[in-house]
Amino acid sequence: MTERAPAFPRLAVIGLGLLGGSVALAARARGVAAHIVGAGRSRESTASALRLRAVDEIAAPSDAVRDADLVVLATPVSAMEGELARCAHALRAGALVTDVGSVKSPLTDVLPGLLPPGVVYVGAHPMAGSHERGIAHACADLFEGAACVVTPTHGTPAEAIDRVAAFWRALGARVVLRDPAAHDAEVAWTSHVPHALAFAFARALGVAPDGAREVSGAGFRDFTRIAQSDAELWSEILLANRKSIAGPLQEVARRLAEVSHALDANDVDALERFLGTAREQLARVSNAARPSGGANPEIPAAKSAASEGVEKIHHD
Repeated sequence: MTERAPAFPRLAVIGLGLLGGSVALAARARGVAAHIVGAGRSRESTASALRLRAVDEIAAPSDAVRDADLVVLATPVSAMEGELARCAHALRAGALVTDVGSVKSPLTDVLPGLLPPGVVYVGAHPMAGSHERGIAHACADLFEGAACVVTPTHGTPAEAIDRVAAFWRALGARVVLRDPAAHDAEVAWTSHVPHALAFAFARALGVAPDGAREVSGAGFRDFTRIAQSDAELWSEILLANRKSIAGPLQEVARRLAEVSHALDANDVDALERFLGTAREQLARVSNAARPSGGANPEIPAAKSAASEGVEKIHHD
């Protein structure tokens, strides 16, 4: 049996933190790329990438993307425009550019316009990560079974969508297609607002009794884990998606007021109804989000959706 050739002879990863390092390690482990070039700002991250054998070489961004078949932007969202602007001239016709940014509409508005003719941008957001930061916490199986939202527009060529989706599937992710605005609205609920609430609760702990630490259990640890995430990174994410976050935050505030009102009224029936409905709503969303048929199922009708540029299918 002949060995299957890598899908991307040359892969460039710009940004070598947790996600960029994990992309490189996963591509290496799964034989997705024949040659992986990394670019990063800190000597520590680039040295670690070489030591971990995540990349074959380190280069300046312009040299890293030269002759690359696929470029993955893995810097903070606010840095992606500048990074791409500085190296876009070196991209060859036929190259693809994707990213790992957790907010898509702002990127879709600016990144395609920076590219030379023949180069296509297809946004992506792997729903994987950690409250830890840096390549020291990168791992080759970070994307295994995780959702990766690929965000084409109506003008994105179907072949480019297929190739980028195939890349993320090859890293172990299950690919979901959304247009950029739908992505931002949905992850506001499932990622951004939960982080905001965890941070808000953690901030409120400033007035908790001193002995509270001695009586915290698993529920406290589960709820507050994501409040340990990097403050600089998450302030940027929340601001970038502020328009989509505003409505969900107001709805949560309204629901908290309902709980407070039921408690003030000593209304056990109202409180029980509230909690029961909350459990039902959580089960509805959780069951829809849970993959079936293995860790990496195919998306129904993905090919026909890709030919239209945007998937019309949402979770049931």
